[in-house]
Amino acid sequence: MDKLKSVLSGEEARRDDRTILETVNEASTLGWGTRLKGFVACFVVGAACTVLGVCVLFLPRIGLTLFIVFYTFGNICALGSTMFLMGPMKQLKRMCDKTRALATTIMITCLVLTLCAAFWWKNFGLALLFVILQVLSFTWYSLSYIPCVREAIMRMVAVCLK
Repeated sequence: MDKLKSVLSGEEARRDDRTILETVNEASTLGWGTRLKGFVACFVVGAACTVLGVCVLFLPRIGLTLFIVFYTFGNICALGSTMFLMGPMKQLKRMCDKTRALATTIMITCLVLTLCAAFWWKNFGLALLFVILQVLSFTWYSLSYIPCVREAIMRMVAVCLK
């Protein structure tokens, strides 16, 4: 009966005009309290994975592999935690802004390449290099949300290099 009402009132046509992303965004609306809880939970899991990764780093044989997995998963959780605050679509749009597009691309590429270097290529030196690049790109990405900080850092580096 509801389907018939929506077709007769023209609501069905408006529903068909929406994109898949709009439909997903409407279906995933959360209250502010739930968003905050999701952010805290995801951020705590990410921080715990990062700390756990550092703790297992010095285990013989598997320590480096576990570090890479936990550290990368921790970064993914920390990045995902902010999606709870803004919503997934708004976060993805902000990640692709012209001020953040390069940092986002480098960060995601380093996340993937870290795991590839550890598991597929079995080159742990390269994996550690990608972990360092993860840290730098994630920091640079995070600083893009604070107005004028990246410009100030660039000026400070330029002064130090002169």
